[in-house]
Amino acid sequence: MRRRTLLTGLVVGLCATAIPAASAAPGLVVVRPAATDRHWAPLTPEKWEFTAGQVVMTDRGVPPEGPRRPFEYAIVRKGPEFGSLSLTGEVRIDEPVTRNDRDVVLIFNYRSPTRFYYAHLSQDNTIYPHNGIFVVDNADRVRIDDQWDGTTGAPPAIDDTDWHDVRLDYRAATGEIAVHVDGADEPLMTATDTTFSGGRVGFGSFDNYGRVRDVTIIGTPAS
Repeated sequence: MRRRTLLTGLVVGLCATAIPAASAAPGLVVVRPAATDRHWAPLTPEKWEFTAGQVVMTDRGVPPEGPRRPFEYAIVRKGPEFGSLSLTGEVRIDEPVTRNDRDVVLIFNYRSPTRFYYAHLSQDNTIYPHNGIFVVDNADRVRIDDQWDGTTGAPPAIDDTDWHDVRLDYRAATGEIAVHVDGADEPLMTATDTTFSGGRVGFGSFDNYGRVRDVTIIGTPAS
């Protein structure tokens, strides 16, 4: 319960995602990127489509050189870099459920291709790289979520090919992170880390493919 209490101030302060941009509290910025390459910057443009209000990753990425990290993603280029934020949207994993390691990732505090955080939303929660919160800091990704006990992580975030509501809350001053799925009051994943305190957000997959729609970011511009 402590984690929920600690993040309440952030969620209330950002007024959830229903407020229109014109009525956002002073100091807050609301960004709703459209499904267009004017608002999203994919690593590999030919692996993406922007259609019917959806940002669609159509194929698996390829392992990048350097640190072990997600293979393919698109970064929101619209709006500022954010410090504290609440990121919401609907995501879907398009990889068939017969593949147990299927995933999508939510990226935040993106500084460069080798410096960022990501939340890995997976069907599997039994190995280190699956279904958790990670930091990439010019080295292989490191798991930082509270739920991982060495053998099992949080309950599987997504185990079908349906759409799922997601919300990622981040408080820059303390490094607190919480990921909620399908409107749950209690976060599925939590972490605290202060490696980075601002950057851009994005969507992708470690080594599968999926899609996102109705993305909203409410937060404070990074200082």
